[in-house]
Amino acid sequence: MAPALWRACNGLMAAFFALAALVQVNDPDAEVWVVVYTIPAVLTLLVGLNPEVTGNVIWKSISAIHILFCTVWAVGLASYLLHRTQQNILHEEEGRELSGLVIITAWIILCHSSSKNPVGGRIQLAIAIVITLFPFISWVYIYINKEMRSSWPTHCKTVI
Repeated sequence: MAPALWRACNGLMAAFFALAALVQVNDPDAEVWVVVYTIPAVLTLLVGLNPEVTGNVIWKSISAIHILFCTVWAVGLASYLLHRTQQNILHEEEGRELSGLVIITAWIILCHSSSKNPVGGRIQLAIAIVITLFPFISWVYIYINKEMRSSWPTHCKTVI
């Protein structure tokens, strides 16, 4: 049961990251964000297909570099938001970007830590389920909450 659930979580997260890359098409800095989301989509898809891939040196290297990149960028965005945000961070484009970076980082760290035990323990699996559900529930909430989307720039409104 646990191996199938771990693979399913990775499949769903790969789909989420791929969708996140896809909706960046009309963003002013789309080329950056498409890459930022495509890398974890591919890494996660590989884990879903073969959980033992997390022990591969190439997978580990790419994931470690991406974790570092996303963490540094997230810290910069968090600092920016702390000093400039006056409303809910999800109303700010930088806040949504920060959320994406946090999800990427958390998921890849979770996958990275599974290299010793590709399926993970119960706690790791519970965390995986929560992280997997979070972006999908958030997207549904944002989609039905028209008031939240009303203050967004045009390029954010036209994709959903």
